[in-house]
Amino acid sequence: MNLRISSPLKTLGALVVLSVWMLLALLKTPSALAENYEKRTLLNADFSGQVLTDSEFDFANLRGSNFSHADLHGVSLFGAKLQDVNLEGADLRNSTLDMARLRRTNLKNAILEGSYAYNAEFEGAIIEGADFTDVMLSRDDQLTLCKVATGTNPVTGRNTRDTLDCD
Repeated sequence: MNLRISSPLKTLGALVVLSVWMLLALLKTPSALAENYEKRTLLNADFSGQVLTDSEFDFANLRGSNFSHADLHGVSLFGAKLQDVNLEGADLRNSTLDMARLRRTNLKNAILEGSYAYNAEFEGAIIEGADFTDVMLSRDDQLTLCKVATGTNPVTGRNTRDTLDCD
């Protein structure tokens, strides 16, 4: 006996398999959602609460922008101008902040764990409750940040001074 599956049923099955495969591919590669904002001028832009995982903002001018409570996990901000930017409560884990200017930037309760910020500039930055665990910083930046470090990060429970290895 030879059973034949009708053509519409085969098509439906193929669509279901394809849909599941595409969903799994998206879940495996968060960079599929990444955006490229390199060298763009985005003054006073509102990115608050957005998921920007793995996006690129290299050399972008982001002065006055709002990234509060945004997911910036793995984002590249190499050489970005972040003066007067609100990064309060942002997740910047494993991000690249090298050569970024974070003058008067609000990093209150931000998580920077595992980020690279060796040549970043933090003049006047607000770091209350920020988590700098395993952040690559220059010794000068570390000492400067330790002078103003206060608070405990509400998400990680880590003390800012401890994460900066302040004396």
